[in-house]
Amino acid sequence: MAVFINNLLVIIVAMRMSFCQADQVLSSQNLTCNTNDMKALQDFMTDLDTEVDVWSTNFSSDCCKWTGITCTSSSSLALENPIDTGRVVKLELPNKRLVGKLSESLGTLDQLTILNLSQNILQGMLPLSLFNLQNLQVLDLSSNYFSGPVPASIHLPEIQILNLSQNSLKGYLPAGICDNSSVLQVLNLAENYFFGTIPMELGNCSSLQQLSLNMNDLSGGITEGIFRLRNLTSLNLQVNKLSGPLSTGIGNLSNLVRLDISANRFTGTIPDFFHKFVKLKFFVAHSNSFTGFIPSTLSNSPTITLLNMRNNSLEGPIHLNCSAMCSLASLDLGSNRFMGPIPNNLPSCRRLNNLNIARNKMGSLVPESFKDFHSLSYLSLSNTSIYNLSSALKTLQHCQNLTTLVISENILNEELPADPTLHFHKLKILVIANCRLTGSIPQWLSHSSQLQLLDLSWNHLSGKIPFWFGNFGLLFYMDLSNNVLTEEIPKSITALRCFIDRDISLEEPSPDFPLFKKKFNAKGLQYNKLQSFPPTLDLSYNNLSGHIWPEFGNLRKLHVLELQFNNISGSIPSSFSGMSSIETLDMSHNRLAGTIPASLVKLSFLSNFNVSDNQLYGEIPTAGQFSTFPHSSFQGNNLCSDQASRCPLNDEPPSERPNQSSGSNSIINSGFFIAMAIGFVFGFSSSIICCNIKKLKSLFKFSL
Repeated sequence: MAVFINNLLVIIVAMRMSFCQADQVLSSQNLTCNTNDMKALQDFMTDLDTEVDVWSTNFSSDCCKWTGITCTSSSSLALENPIDTGRVVKLELPNKRLVGKLSESLGTLDQLTILNLSQNILQGMLPLSLFNLQNLQVLDLSSNYFSGPVPASIHLPEIQILNLSQNSLKGYLPAGICDNSSVLQVLNLAENYFFGTIPMELGNCSSLQQLSLNMNDLSGGITEGIFRLRNLTSLNLQVNKLSGPLSTGIGNLSNLVRLDISANRFTGTIPDFFHKFVKLKFFVAHSNSFTGFIPSTLSNSPTITLLNMRNNSLEGPIHLNCSAMCSLASLDLGSNRFMGPIPNNLPSCRRLNNLNIARNKMGSLVPESFKDFHSLSYLSLSNTSIYNLSSALKTLQHCQNLTTLVISENILNEELPADPTLHFHKLKILVIANCRLTGSIPQWLSHSSQLQLLDLSWNHLSGKIPFWFGNFGLLFYMDLSNNVLTEEIPKSITALRCFIDRDISLEEPSPDFPLFKKKFNAKGLQYNKLQSFPPTLDLSYNNLSGHIWPEFGNLRKLHVLELQFNNISGSIPSSFSGMSSIETLDMSHNRLAGTIPASLVKLSFLSNFNVSDNQLYGEIPTAGQFSTFPHSSFQGNNLCSDQASRCPLNDEPPSERPNQSSGSNSIINSGFFIAMAIGFVFGFSSSIICCNIKKLKSLFKFSL
């Protein structure tokens, strides 16, 4: 939504300029290219390392017929020219994979109004001549690889849209951007390496409507010059190093629709100035160091649609006036210091569909009023000290539109309810991890046929993995690790469609709510989008037994398969070579026997491979990705390679080792007997040597 709104203004401005020029622009086919313009374009081509599609001196001597070129007659431009030629007014070649540097000669296109070379592979310094084009209205060089500073001298009196975002520009922000222009409406310098403070002179851009300085290295506070931009509708300052208290001067920007100051270093309380923002829909202030309570004028705002104050130090009870907040659709107050109970009036926020209050100390039941929370789609209650999971599920099943439910890191120590009357037919994401739950995987879950992501990891669930998991046609991520599940892996899992073709589109619950994956002895992983999760099947750290089905080789779209620390036996199927997208394959600490199939060298994306502590023997493949894996990936077996230990001449398999819980007991036992043997030999040899020394001493006692 935010991207849509930001781009909408650019489109409107561009359309307005196009309509104004429509009566002046003639058909390019009826015009002959001006000689000077032709020369500038030829120099432009010369400095590129790639050719522009259908641009060639052999194609046409009339540049007005070239792709991406728009010409206007010199007479319609009121230029004194004895020959009416076509003057280049637009050069638009976005996303053409152009490589190289920009020629200074482009600055001689003195009638140019639009220059759009965005989404290419252009690099080097920005030509100074581009910033002296008197008629230029749109300059878009975004999403390239330009470096160095923006020229300090800028003379663009007609500029309305200036977009240099997503490059590698550095230095101070161009303070004089509006010294010679009063019509600039869009300034986007985001995702570069600009440093220093925000210059006061930006306050001279009186027509500015959209200012994006996000994802740079800016420091200090928000300067007072910004507070003079009364026409500003969008202010994006996120992901910088801005600090200090948030000035009340921002309240002067009464036309703001979007204010994003997230991921900075702001401190203190949030000013109670939201009554001044009569149009504000998006307030994003997460990942700062704000303290205190939610401002009263914010909790009563009738215009706020999205409110995100996650990851601060806000405190007190959560007080929202849902009668006044009639537009609120997304609320993220996660990772703060709010105290409970969970507000029971939230269902009266009739448009609220995304709610995250995770990582707060709510310490309460899920309110009974949530049965009427019909607008709710996404709910995260992770690490909120809630209790009585059975009651929570019985209440939440009445949320008719619930698609995402996250209840992790609540130390419930309860049994996962097996109540057959529970039903979550629209559920797409279910995460109940790290809650010390007992019991088995419940039958009622089989009715959630829309599941895409399921995480029940880090509990104490027992029993077997249900065969009906194979009916989840949309499931692309399943984590059942760190439980006590037993018996064999059901063969039906090898028929999960998303692991075979994944020909579906995933609906994001919200772009503002992160999801987490806990890792064993490692920092957890955070994914900000559902589509960021790799297709994963994690069954590690259980008591699973049986063999690995050869049909696993059909899972062409599977990226991560983790089976480590189980009791799986049998051989590694050679059909694993069919998992053409696999990146992580961990089968360590099991009872696998046989050899490593040579066919696995075909797995060109495999970057993490581990079969340590099994009963494998034979030669380790050396082709493909196998040359990149460390020796620790194969230890605790009877494997050999030219790089490690040389293989014996005979190819006989070793005798089967005893059952192992971790795959390392047999190594310890064999090491013990080897040590005993060495000790015996050493002791026996020492006694012989000692005896001989005594004899020698008697023979040579004078010399010794």
